[in-house]
Amino acid sequence: MTRTERIAPRRPYTAPPQGGHYQYVLLAVLFATFGFVFFDRLALNYLAPYWMPELGLDHTALGLLGGIPSLTWAISGLLLGVVSDRIDRRKPLIIVCTIGFSVFSALSGFVGGLASLLLLRGIMGMFEGGVLPLSQTLMMFSSSEKRRGLNMGLLQGSSAGLIGGIAGPIVTVAMAEAWGWRSAFFFTIVPGLLMSLLVLLFVRELRLRGGGAGAGAAGMLPPTSAIPVAERPVTFAQALRSRNILLCMFIAVFFITWFVTTQTFTPSYLAETRPDWSGGEVAFALTGIGVGWVLWGAVVPAFSDRFGRKLAIIVFALVAALAPVLIMRITSPGLLFVAMALSYTGMGCFTLFMATIPAETVAPHVMASCLGLIMGVGEIGGGFVAPWIGGMIADAFGLDATFWMCTGAALVVVVLALFLRETSPIAARRHGVAVDGAPRS
Repeated sequence: MTRTERIAPRRPYTAPPQGGHYQYVLLAVLFATFGFVFFDRLALNYLAPYWMPELGLDHTALGLLGGIPSLTWAISGLLLGVVSDRIDRRKPLIIVCTIGFSVFSALSGFVGGLASLLLLRGIMGMFEGGVLPLSQTLMMFSSSEKRRGLNMGLLQGSSAGLIGGIAGPIVTVAMAEAWGWRSAFFFTIVPGLLMSLLVLLFVRELRLRGGGAGAGAAGMLPPTSAIPVAERPVTFAQALRSRNILLCMFIAVFFITWFVTTQTFTPSYLAETRPDWSGGEVAFALTGIGVGWVLWGAVVPAFSDRFGRKLAIIVFALVAALAPVLIMRITSPGLLFVAMALSYTGMGCFTLFMATIPAETVAPHVMASCLGLIMGVGEIGGGFVAPWIGGMIADAFGLDATFWMCTGAALVVVVLALFLRETSPIAARRHGVAVDGAPRS
């Protein structure tokens, strides 16, 4: 025992509670934190009609800039997922990530060209990438079984939609119109620093390797799932051979292609093809995406709790395939707002293949690593490579061709989802399938 430990003995670790009041506190803090991750990430897209002419950049550059955070997200998501599993700590990493992405998002307001913008957005993505796998691991173990999918969906889907998809275009476009596009980037540091303080004060540390009340010698009990505990991979190498993990990685590539490429080019597409629309009308139409994001971010995971994760992805990916087509065909701001709100169902699926299904498939102590891996592979293929290719396609054949690429990507997801193994415990019980894992709460 060290001298410090003799003076101030270490407090015994107590695991955060499952269900009850704490799950709502945790959801509120992580909801806001991840929401501002997307506020910062999507600000570049919403402000594209302002900074592209000033910096003299084309669609290929826009696609590259939209994709570079995805590349660095991928790297940091996987690395921090593995690190958190190794050191068995999550809260301090979330705080560091939140401070970091806020600072580098704000620094984007000082850029003078493509190189500096690429550098700053890339570093910002390095800090952002760890927030989701770490947050979803916390949310998974503190949610009651009946709210697991819903809580994780609100955290990942609805938060990004409300703060990044609805507030994002309204606030950033208004600030760009009033004080210039750089002011919107400067603003992003304020909410990020506030969120890091809330995490520090209200989020409790989660350790999965033992020491918590009721955890036993092996650590936290695995969550309930239709997959028996004995069949869940217990090492990262075993997880890489799991059918669900492999399918979720491929689904991530194509669904993130649908999302990031559509999201990157829609503001520019509307500005170029709807010259009679004002900046306010474009922003209003774009908030329809945010409304759909919020709505389906809650509805799809809740649907999956009752009727199955697999069915939810198949049904709502089919609907999501319509969104790029509607963007090309609808010429009224009001109608486009409604169409986006009703067809942007894909954002509710993200929680399922990036968090809930893998978390219900593998052992707890490799969970964050697997979540980081799926997010990382998806962000590289769908978030970095796809929008870059989409930009080159747009410059060569027009933006319509890029949007057709997005529709095709969503249809590939439908096919891949057919081969998933169901994990929802509630859906399994409804079909008379045995469920294994921790007791229900």
